[in-house]
Amino acid sequence: MSTRIARRPSAMRKAPKQARSRATVEIILQAGARVLSDEGWAGFTTNKVAELAGVSIGSLYQYFPDKLSLVDAIRHRHLDDCIAVMRGVGADGASPAAFAGELVRAMIAAHSGCPGLHRVLLDEAPSSDAYRDPHSDFEVAYLARYAEVVAAFRCRPPGPADHVAARVISDAMDGVIHNAARRGAIDDPVLQTELTRLISLYLTDVRQSMIAHPQP
Repeated sequence: MSTRIARRPSAMRKAPKQARSRATVEIILQAGARVLSDEGWAGFTTNKVAELAGVSIGSLYQYFPDKLSLVDAIRHRHLDDCIAVMRGVGADGASPAAFAGELVRAMIAAHSGCPGLHRVLLDEAPSSDAYRDPHSDFEVAYLARYAEVVAAFRCRPPGPADHVAARVISDAMDGVIHNAARRGAIDDPVLQTELTRLISLYLTDVRQSMIAHPQP
């Protein structure tokens, strides 16, 4: 399992402000993700990342003081991608099957750019307690979006029961996808079909339960 270290995530040395600087950081993050995916944590070095990114090691260190800060930034990027997926897949007017299919496809795509990356992030690379905080800003926003989806299928504002259902769906989605990443099976079409069916059936039951037992 990944090493836990009791510290806050390393901050970038400086935030990129100009378009050229932002492009450089983007290239570094993409290269870092590729090196982690291909080499694992044991083979991950800032020199390899800089070489693959086509930048000097000094340019890399302008933004990332060490490789832990770079891994933190790669993790942040992944969490941002997951939030973007949740916000981009709409439930209004969609059937449970259509919503589940779009969500599963988009979430798998967010994990498929570097096939080995998420196994390394989950099992090898050091992580801080902040990433395991159940009350982090990411967790709150992520689960709130799932609760909004459940509530939409129940035709009501989100309530406590919807937040419980949100945790069920989130844990199912993350568990299946993360374990598929560990097994190198993230692109298995059968897995995508079965996960879609699982989420779809759950949301269908959510909707039917609301019809059968409407709230006063």
